[in-house]
Amino acid sequence: MQYNIKVNGRNVSADVAPDTPLLWVLRDHLDLTGTKYGCGGGFCGACTVHVDGQPVRSCQTAISAIGDRSVGTIEGLDAAHPELISSWIQNNVPQCGYCQSGQLMSAAALLDSNPTPTDADIDNAMSGNICRCGTYTRIRASIKEAAASRRGVAIWEAPADGGQTS
Repeated sequence: MQYNIKVNGRNVSADVAPDTPLLWVLRDHLDLTGTKYGCGGGFCGACTVHVDGQPVRSCQTAISAIGDRSVGTIEGLDAAHPELISSWIQNNVPQCGYCQSGQLMSAAALLDSNPTPTDADIDNAMSGNICRCGTYTRIRASIKEAAASRRGVAIWEAPADGGQTS
């Protein structure tokens, strides 16, 4: 079946079965490989994308469920969230890097809905994203810095682990 969807602001199409997970449409049919396959059960968050601005697990979302809603992937995030990408790099968040696209997508959705997140807000929003390298303190610091940057406030908060690699 032919599905026409909007991904990162572009209209695209894929000829797939209705129950094909969005993850595989993105990766295998649209060559958008930044979204990662992690657990396949929606538990790890590596496959997180935005559907109408909300974070969803693309491994658990059938293409037939998308309809006319807009999909955003990591490949389209840089233009909308340069401060988040910058703080991520500045705080040396990525280690192995596998979870990072999902982490960034969840963080971006948080900042879009809450411009001044507390630690509890961050922990809650990011709780579905697992980082096997344990860079959670750097992730939190990066989100706080990005939020401040979006508000025009210059801050720098050292990660609790001192920025050391795991």
